[in-house]
Amino acid sequence: MYIDRMSTSERLIESTRELLWERGYVGTSPKAILERAGAGQGSMYHHFKGKPDLALAAIRRTADEMRATAEGVLGGPGTPYERIAAYLRRERDVLRGCPVGRLTMDPDVIASDELRAPVDETLDWLRERLAGLFEEGQEQGQFAPHLDGEEIAAAIVATVQGGYVLARASGSPAAFDTGVRGLLALLAPPSTRGD
Repeated sequence: MYIDRMSTSERLIESTRELLWERGYVGTSPKAILERAGAGQGSMYHHFKGKPDLALAAIRRTADEMRATAEGVLGGPGTPYERIAAYLRRERDVLRGCPVGRLTMDPDVIASDELRAPVDETLDWLRERLAGLFEEGQEQGQFAPHLDGEEIAAAIVATVQGGYVLARASGSPAAFDTGVRGLLALLAPPSTRGD
């Protein structure tokens, strides 16, 4: 249960975030949200227009948190390769999957332009941020100049999202870790590969 000092609207948003991650949009009923938030029956409609409005607030919060977490690593110290490696190796709850990535598999979220927008914006931001960091590394001679930054960024995002799927399918984070190690081996600057 949530801390009593958290406002009702905050408890509703946090409950909805968790339920969307666990159950998807359809499985996130207003009743389940209210129960998890410890809120009264009219609370949702007092603070939000309804389930879609609350879900949008929850999805936006999740997307903002994902961007902040990624930026904390990608904007941190080290070379571009080291920052990309830190992003790939950062602590994750691999078996739960990505809270934003999982929304892309939710037909109700994808069917709604409004609910899908924060998901699209976040994934677009992540690819652009990674491409820029990769291109910075190219300028420093860390990465081969013939590689396309946008393609490499897409491969990084695909490795992470695919790693979640493989880990969930196998019931072990080892599949995620293997994919990360393989990508990092491919991206490693020549001086660290022993070429």
